[in-house]
Amino acid sequence: MSSASFLSLLVSLFCSALLVSAAPGPGVRVTESFPPPPSSYDVMRHHPAPGAERNLPPAVLPQAVFSAPLHASAPRRQAKTHALSHLVATQSGAKATIPQVSLTGAALDMEYLAQIVVGGQKFDAIVDTGSSDTWLIEDNFVCLNQSGQAQPPAGCNFGAATYNKTESKTFKAFPNSSFAIVYGDGEYMSGAAMYETVNIGGLSVSSQEMGVVSKASWSGDGLSSGLLGLAYPALTSVRNGTKGPVMSYDPFFISAVKQHKTMHSYFSLAINRGTTRGEHSNAEPHLGYLSFGGIAPVPVTSTNVTVPVQGYAVSPSGSNSSPFSYFAVDIQEYVFPQSANVSSSNNNTIIDSGTTLNILPAPVAQAYNADIGTWRNGSYYVPCNATMPPFSVVLAGKSFSIDPRDQVVRAGTDNVTGEDVCLSGTQSGGEDLGNDIFILGDVFLHNVVATFDVVKNSITFSQRKKY
Repeated sequence: MSSASFLSLLVSLFCSALLVSAAPGPGVRVTESFPPPPSSYDVMRHHPAPGAERNLPPAVLPQAVFSAPLHASAPRRQAKTHALSHLVATQSGAKATIPQVSLTGAALDMEYLAQIVVGGQKFDAIVDTGSSDTWLIEDNFVCLNQSGQAQPPAGCNFGAATYNKTESKTFKAFPNSSFAIVYGDGEYMSGAAMYETVNIGGLSVSSQEMGVVSKASWSGDGLSSGLLGLAYPALTSVRNGTKGPVMSYDPFFISAVKQHKTMHSYFSLAINRGTTRGEHSNAEPHLGYLSFGGIAPVPVTSTNVTVPVQGYAVSPSGSNSSPFSYFAVDIQEYVFPQSANVSSSNNNTIIDSGTTLNILPAPVAQAYNADIGTWRNGSYYVPCNATMPPFSVVLAGKSFSIDPRDQVVRAGTDNVTGEDVCLSGTQSGGEDLGNDIFILGDVFLHNVVATFDVVKNSITFSQRKKY
């Protein structure tokens, strides 16, 4: 790949890939459960969570009872890129200006995999705090190209394992239901909903509603056969029949809480930064933990804080009885050598395990990268041997530092010069206009343990010890 083509691969316009809503057929609803365009719906509205105006009492977190190791990484789904692009587009109205930035980093963004057991069958699934559905690809599924023509299953590039309901003793059909996903780039899935026993890290949930995919036009990662969504019910994607309304349901962990399978209503995520080995192989056994009922088993310091989740509602009236969807938090400020000259607070920031980079307000990214970064093609590039300035995220008065190593993100090798190409871990998500949404991704999450309470609607951040 030439240098020019490599750089163009990394950068894409947000507005070139808006999600579409489609009548049922190959698909009905997008993974992230976004509404039709703002012409028929009010735009997404920010609703401060109860307690947003004050600090919440710090949570006392026991060690988790159940933990699933994160054992592999895979390239971020292009479809999720489009979903987040759509979110950015709709938050300020249909005519919002969409900045040209590397939201996903294209070739470098990774998602983390954990083993799940469904109906006694084992699968590698993407762990995603930015969506809510759990789904698997079905045995003997039909793989379609983007023209709708059948092709060999290998063309969809799923992992080797597929779900077979005849081998399960706990499968229950969900009659007259549909589970479907359609994306603006032409990728789609369709199938039905079902009830199954799902086990992750020893935590078992019976009669869990989830999707099983029988048809797919997909460009997978070659590893994962499904996805584990951990966000709120508002983002689920099962419909009544094929043309009926969306029927929100409880995602896996909320079901576990309601079934009293865990003493505490929180799950915890610790994501390790990769190693040199991970640059050459997707299979890297020490990538962290997804834990349930307590804090993930990694060393932390005494610095911790609990903050409320911020709610969003999307409906024809702009209101919703259950406004929570994404895990979004208020940022008090970002602290770095040039931050005194920048207004850096933001109250629309998603904590997303499926985004590698931190996507922050443009003034923050510009000031942070001023002395080292080079702006080109919509992204900040840095020398791969750079020592980046210190950077901290302040949440409710507590400062959480980011290791400078995480601020240099290897994006590949220039095949012309043979040199490594690296991006800054802090990228621009456009101007902060008061209702924009930004992302703290793995650059931040490598440095904290994030513990999500789905009953109290709060997140506890604990600073990790150096590793």
